[in-house]
Amino acid sequence: RFRHPLVRSAVYHWASAQERQEAHRALAKVTDPVLDPDRRAWHRAQATPSPDENVAAELERSADRAQARGGFAAASACLERAAVLTPDPAARTARALAAAQAKVQAGALDAGLELLAMAEAGPPLGEFERARADLVRAQVAYVTRRGSDAPPLLLDAAKRLEPIAPDLARATYWDAMTAASFAGRFAAPGGSVLDVAREVSAASGPTATVFDLLLDGLAARYVQGYTASLPILRSALSAFRDDMPTGQELRGIPLALLVSLHLWDDDACEVISERWARFCREAGALSDLPIALNIRALILLFAGDLSGAASLVEEVRAATDATGIDFQAAGAMILAGFRGHEAEASPLLEANVTEALRRREGNRLTVAKWASAVLNNGLGRYQEALAAAQQAIESPLDVIYHYWALAELIEAAVRSGQSAAATDAYRRLAEMAAATASHWALGLQARSRALLTDGGEAQEFYEESIDHLGRTRMRAELARVHLVYGEWLRRQRRPGNARDQLRTALDMLEAMGMEGFSERARRELRATGETRARKGSPSSQSELTVQEAQVAKLAREGLSNPEIGARLYISSRTAEYHLSKVFTKLNITSRIQLEYVLT
Repeated sequence: RFRHPLVRSAVYHWASAQERQEAHRALAKVTDPVLDPDRRAWHRAQATPSPDENVAAELERSADRAQARGGFAAASACLERAAVLTPDPAARTARALAAAQAKVQAGALDAGLELLAMAEAGPPLGEFERARADLVRAQVAYVTRRGSDAPPLLLDAAKRLEPIAPDLARATYWDAMTAASFAGRFAAPGGSVLDVAREVSAASGPTATVFDLLLDGLAARYVQGYTASLPILRSALSAFRDDMPTGQELRGIPLALLVSLHLWDDDACEVISERWARFCREAGALSDLPIALNIRALILLFAGDLSGAASLVEEVRAATDATGIDFQAAGAMILAGFRGHEAEASPLLEANVTEALRRREGNRLTVAKWASAVLNNGLGRYQEALAAAQQAIESPLDVIYHYWALAELIEAAVRSGQSAAATDAYRRLAEMAAATASHWALGLQARSRALLTDGGEAQEFYEESIDHLGRTRMRAELARVHLVYGEWLRRQRRPGNARDQLRTALDMLEAMGMEGFSERARRELRATGETRARKGSPSSQSELTVQEAQVAKLAREGLSNPEIGARLYISSRTAEYHLSKVFTKLNITSRIQLEYVLT
């Protein structure tokens, strides 16, 4: 027994190599090969000083079991050791390539490249091995840069794998489509998301799995157009909900989430985004974790849970610090835009635009411009919001953020007296909303139409928007409808009705922390003669630091201090310290009370 984990580690590393091997050999002998085969295989491998095919094969089987469970870090460690212990050069090359790919998935990019070099230093690679090596190199380029150079590399690897490894080729096509989506407007010739979608459609054989159906549906979205692809997308999402085969989660879950966003299915977005983040955490898929957390934070922002989104933004920072992956998260920038914190948002927006142009990340540029439009609409600076939204919609391939930016553009254009720009944007938004018939999309359409409508008919569309958005999780959008409805009512000289809508908007927006929009509501309330439209005093919860709020939320969810520490890449003692500060600031004495004091 060791009084501290560091003592255990010190004793192990202080011992000689021979002593460690003897200890592992003894442990392997007493470990049950039926009840705990993976632990036995690992001890045998550490006790073996020279190449041994039996031990290497046993480790490879352990890696297969780990990957089936989604344990990428464990699988990569087993495969790396198996490659070292493999006596046959050809088999060592195959295992080194498999280990390299697992290392990249686990976020260990340098180790992945070292294993790739080991594979390429052996016998000349065959066609399959060359394609797999190119795939690893392309995945590293995608993870580290997210720019325009990764999509062509991934697409080329997918084409080369198509005749010799169709399943791996399909997975690589999805990687290429994801990378092309990030490149967006800056995609290299032949490497746009439309180019990848065409290749997917051309290569599609009989649909064998849920993953295939999802991928074919998304390809149809780009090749056939939005309306024509809806039946395929809906069928694919339904199949995913019924059955997502084990082993395909790493690509299948984010693909299903993207389909959900295309369908404007807020319930599916909520469930699948949470599932993706949980899977990446539990499986140790650190290369994908920052993206999963960012998308999850985005869904929470639309739902009005800005404190939950802030917690995830902090987790992204911790994950990228732990892995060393240069991932420039957009979550903090979007969060600042939703909050209406100009001093915080401006440098983030500027940095993201600069980096997007330098790294050729079109999607990131679109996101930055959309976030700027949200910020400026909240602050009532409609000319600036209009300019940002117009830049956000310049690329029709950035379809998700494109539609969100259309809604911002319409509000900003109407307030700026640019009716032609608003009408054109509304036409495109309405086309999509009519096709999907989602309450989320129809709610934005009705709000936009109300903004464009003169006279008493606007009331019908405002109430229609409230009805639609009231059936969704998207509370931030609902609050904004109450705000613009109240603004319209005041201008119609109906101060009593305006106060009802503006009070509702103010209560919702203040509770969410959307300070830019809540200040708009407060100004309008004062203009109606409301005497209680003063800014409320800050709550004790607002005094928590970002990390304290993050620890508090995880504790409320039932996680222990060690579990919180593992989630946030801090020690359990640090988690305990932060929790004690939370108790003091919130004036509570137990974890149970967190359920009642946290919003």
